Amino acid sequence: MIEVGAKAPPFKLQDHLGRTVASEGLLGRRHVLLCFYPLDFTPT
Repeated sequence: MIEVGAKAPPFKLQDHLGRTVASEGLLGRRHVLLCFYPLDFTPT
């Protein structure tokens, strides 16, 4: 479990164009916001 306020571990994800984006490549260049939410279209 990641503690509140802790730095996120390094990760790689695909963007909306299918390109791989690594978190390390964003450090110092952009602000990054990670949001976690339940799957779309699930009852609340």
